[in-house]
Amino acid sequence: MRHKPQTRSKILNADHGVDFVGDVHGCHEEFLELLGLLGYERGRDGTYRHPEGRKLLSLGDITSRGPASIAMLQFFIRHINAGLAEMVDSNHGWKIARWLDGRPVTLAHGDEKVDEEFRMFQQEFGPKKTSLLKEQSRRMLFSSPSHMMIRQKDKLVAVAVHAGIRDDYIGMESPAVHTFCRYGDVAGIGPDGRPIRKDWAQERKTNQPLIVWGHDPRPKPERLNGTLNIDQGCVFGGMLTAYRFPEDELLSVPAKKNYSGLEETPLTRYRREHQD
Repeated sequence: MRHKPQTRSKILNADHGVDFVGDVHGCHEEFLELLGLLGYERGRDGTYRHPEGRKLLSLGDITSRGPASIAMLQFFIRHINAGLAEMVDSNHGWKIARWLDGRPVTLAHGDEKVDEEFRMFQQEFGPKKTSLLKEQSRRMLFSSPSHMMIRQKDKLVAVAVHAGIRDDYIGMESPAVHTFCRYGDVAGIGPDGRPIRKDWAQERKTNQPLIVWGHDPRPKPERLNGTLNIDQGCVFGGMLTAYRFPEDELLSVPAKKNYSGLEETPLTRYRREHQD
């Protein structure tokens, strides 16, 4: 177990605009298509920049389940280091960070695909480049803040978080805050082994600031009590969604396919449970 890097700042200035992106899960092709829709342009140095100076903000879960986790890790390592993007902590990000740190974790639910990709990467590029990329990935994932507070003209206007956050947790740091932000309001494990999630957004008593979140795939972006879910299950054959702030615009690109290999997905379950 190596030194855990210092957490990056959880404050992001929105004066030039912010583009929130939902769970990518290794869907690199769709991600680049969405960047094009948002107006980002690839420069000679390989970085994507917005002509208006907008920032890209990932809600986490950039890896696992899908086909191109390493490409997503490389993208965010480069763009966070260049000050062009940010990312919050997430359940898959936390699992992969601990695996990269050599901790005893079980890679399941698509995380095992990251291990496979790194094995193939090492065959192609050798152990030295692989070790460097693993260390860069470990440091980036471990240093991601539990949530991001978006400020405009010194006022808190929005919060980005992976799975959810209570209003009294905003700006706070503790193991309970990190767990809530990664997994949401979990009330135990059901008989099928899946977490029983309480609907934290349903129970929210205020609608300010706006909370933008992912983690729990929905067929379409959902607004409720000042929250906005933008995980549309791209890796399950749904869509990859971005939310443009302060324009209050939603943009999505359809998935090329269902990469997960699952017939029963969070999207199919959601549609079945919410049939009128």
